[in-house]
Amino acid sequence: MVKVKVKRRPGTEDLPLPAYMTAGAAGMDLYAAVEEEVVLHPGERRLIPTGLYISLPPGYEAQIRPRSGLALRHGISMVNTPGTIDSDYRGEIGVILINHGREPFTVRRGDRIAQMVVSRVERVEWEEVDVLDESERGSGGFGHTGK
Repeated sequence: MVKVKVKRRPGTEDLPLPAYMTAGAAGMDLYAAVEEEVVLHPGERRLIPTGLYISLPPGYEAQIRPRSGLALRHGISMVNTPGTIDSDYRGEIGVILINHGREPFTVRRGDRIAQMVVSRVERVEWEEVDVLDESERGSGGFGHTGK
């Protein structure tokens, strides 16, 4: 288990910290730290604050992902999915929500708006070559492996 330092924006102490909802959950829910209701009209996108700042250890990232229930029931997703929080980012975590649905959607304080997954990342060193090793797929593009 990795320890991650977290700081709250003043005035957001009423909101829960991200937590795993079940023993097998990969992601932790993030909550809307809006001061007043935000209405997302169809096609509209808005940055929704969470009131959280984190300090990830080097070699880790936090991925911010949409919640499947919001997507299925309301057409709510994220514009940049997954969003990445780098280990050196110290700003407030914000979630760019978009309404792909047909009806306006209201975001209220404390609503679960996204999920966060913390994972290890590897740094790469490029080795430029003239020929790549062969693979079964070869140079087949998107959808090449079938339906």
